Amino acid sequence: MPEVQTSVTDGVATITLNRPDRRNALTHELVDEFVAAIDTVEADPATRAIVVTGAGSAFCAGADLGALHGADEATLRGIYASFLRVSRITLPTIAAVNGPAVGAGMNLALACDVRIAAGSARFDARFLRVGLHPGGGHGWLLRRAVGPSAAAAIVLFGEVLDGARAEAVGLAWRCVADAEVVAYSTALAARLAGTPRELLTRTKATLAGTAAVRDHAEAVELELDQQLWSLGQSRFAAGSTGSAGSAA
Repeated sequence: MPEVQTSVTDGVATITLNRPDRRNALTHELVDEFVAAIDTVEADPATRAIVVTGAGSAFCAGADLGALHGADEATLRGIYASFLRVSRITLPTIAAVNGPAVGAGMNLALACDVRIAAGSARFDARFLRVGLHPGGGHGWLLRRAVGPSAAAAIVLFGEVLDGARAEAVGLAWRCVADAEVVAYSTALAARLAGTPRELLTRTKATLAGTAAVRDHAEAVELELDQQLWSLGQSRFAAGSTGSAGSAA
């Protein structure tokens, strides 16, 4: 059985970590398959969004600890390649967190644009509890998502968030029933089916660019050229015909 499974429906690619007997823990072999799967679906011009989830009862239990004993920099960077590749995806991404997301597995969820959590999800940094310093940009990812206080509670004091609590602090966009987490995530992603791919990639890039913006005036300049570009596209012409509303 492949350690990563991919399915594509109506422009939504679902990539599933498929190592349920090991709670989808990351190994170099799994990471290589995962990165290859992303490369394939992102290269497909029909793809509009990507959903990442895990098989079985876990999203991802982090790096396989057996692979970390005696690890060197190359070993660590090999694990980081999974969520760093997600961070570089030009299309919208959703993590369907169907169970525990631990350590590097939490990084994988954090690297996605949106997280949908099952009630049984567990967001668990766990680094300090196993004697590890956080890695892979964990602190930056988490602080960006929930702010400094919540990040400190999770990383330093070992707070573990279930799906409902993750939604409450903004770590997840929604908490839904366990049986619905993948279906909800793919339905959310499917809303983009009719959206031109270039409009999606440009908009996602602009959203990322706002992180460095200092004020409203600079934000206006960041978006201006992109909005002007969109005014000349056929999608705007078709979507605005007969519309009484205004998006500008």
